[in-house]
Amino acid sequence: MSESRYARIYLQPAFLICTGVLALAAVGMDRLHVQKAPFLLKKSLDMLDEQGLAPYTVVAKEKIENEEIIRELGTSDYIQWVLEDANAAADSAVRKCTLFVTYYELPDHVPHVPEECYMGTGHQVLASEGVTFEIGDVSHRPEVKTIEGKYVVFASTDSRNWWGDSKFAILYFFSVNGVYANSREDARWLLNKYIFSRYVYFSKVELKFFNTRFGQTIYPSKEEALRAGEKLLAVVLPVLEKEHWPDRPVVNESKK
Repeated sequence: MSESRYARIYLQPAFLICTGVLALAAVGMDRLHVQKAPFLLKKSLDMLDEQGLAPYTVVAKEKIENEEIIRELGTSDYIQWVLEDANAAADSAVRKCTLFVTYYELPDHVPHVPEECYMGTGHQVLASEGVTFEIGDVSHRPEVKTIEGKYVVFASTDSRNWWGDSKFAILYFFSVNGVYANSREDARWLLNKYIFSRYVYFSKVELKFFNTRFGQTIYPSKEEALRAGEKLLAVVLPVLEKEHWPDRPVVNESKK
């Protein structure tokens, strides 16, 4: 092909537009890397007010001792508390819940999800679907907050597991700069929305309901877990929003 023909191709409007778009994208990604500043919590998650969680009682505060798991998680800002609902029946499958909240003050664009964590520890995903939490007083519909989440069922691949906990479910969702997302893809989209903002964070909330009776662990149905999740989130989310997560910044906020 002659040099003049190459020149005609490179000078075509479509080629020049594509080149310009790619250049702008590169500049944007560079700004994203250079301008981001830590978006600190108002108050450490460890300082979550236990007394303000009634009717739930904190019965355990679990810490991840494995440094490799912490590296995979991508943050040391987290709580993993076991809560007990004093109002639930003693034999209810939703009497207890593991509340796992993680916070990322300088997030990358690959939010960590439970599917990766559990599959890396010998589990497989049996089912995954979107769910909707309706949080608040359902008798006053305008006051209900709707949050989209994910419901994932896992099963152990260990054939030696005979203790009844081989199949269980996790409910989870993200908060990206105060906007809720139900999946990694939606969280990525929101992170990109704030590409030119100086401050970006995301936080993930996971719920795992269960109970232990006579040495056996039991788990709820999807509907039971969803209703229990709505009840718990009506207590926990206002505390996280008001006392811990940063206030929502302005989109496309420039560096001062």
